Amino acid sequence: MKKIAVILIACIVQFSTYAHSFGQAIHVEVSGNGQPILFIPGFTVPGEVWEPVVKALESTYECHVITLAGFGGKEPIGFPWLPQVNEAIKEYILAKNLQGVTIIGHSLGGTVATWLAVQQELNLGQLVLVDALPAAGALMFPDFNPDNLFYDSPYNRQQLVMEDAAFAQMASFMAKGMSVKEAEQNRIQEWILESDRETYVYGYTDYLKMDMREGLKNISIPVTIIAAANPYGEAMVRQTNTSQYSNLKDYRLVIAEESAHFIMLDKPDWFLEQIQ
Repeated sequence: MKKIAVILIACIVQFSTYAHSFGQAIHVEVSGNGQPILFIPGFTVPGEVWEPVVKALESTYECHVITLAGFGGKEPIGFPWLPQVNEAIKEYILAKNLQGVTIIGHSLGGTVATWLAVQQELNLGQLVLVDALPAAGALMFPDFNPDNLFYDSPYNRQQLVMEDAAFAQMASFMAKGMSVKEAEQNRIQEWILESDRETYVYGYTDYLKMDMREGLKNISIPVTIIAAANPYGEAMVRQTNTSQYSNLKDYRLVIAEESAHFIMLDKPDWFLEQIQ
């Protein structure tokens, strides 16, 4: 009996290791039982951002929480970074046979979710896109052309050599616009500072190059878009999302009032109501 127990423990340990590190591009933690939900965080953000949501759902759902390479203290990988992340998540869904899985993605994670939704091999159930756009680069550059974005640019070179103090100041400024709660702003700043610098710089270029607007035509599963009203106001946010998602056949757009980018942190109870 003792020998059997040892074997069982060894099997559990092996499974946990596999579940927590699928290749090198993603790291996954699994909890709960029921229909699967896959949580993809945003840029620089570890999977722990989903902890309050997971705690509320894991009694009735099997929660797969992803942390991306180079973030949350995870080892970085080579470049291009984002295509490796996309493929790793796709392979994870196939390997785990997550049929009808719901994907909840924040920011970059939402953009990745739209990419996954057009992969014919996957049988997804629905998408929940949290303050995410199919083409963030098009919002930043009026004459957006992903082919004109390169790793070797003056801006990227400046970011790579920026001194730690200046980088921390920049991270603090950015974090203040991402949440209406000071405590969460501090956490967001810490996550930015914890990220691998090259992944932060080159990975963001990958993110800006990604354009899923044409691919939206091939998505037929239910999609809920939850967008933050702050700092631009509901009218502009609604206009931006309507424009960017114009190729999506059917979706539900919900605006989170009095919330910034991290809606699940700013309005946790309201957020849960929208996804349940």
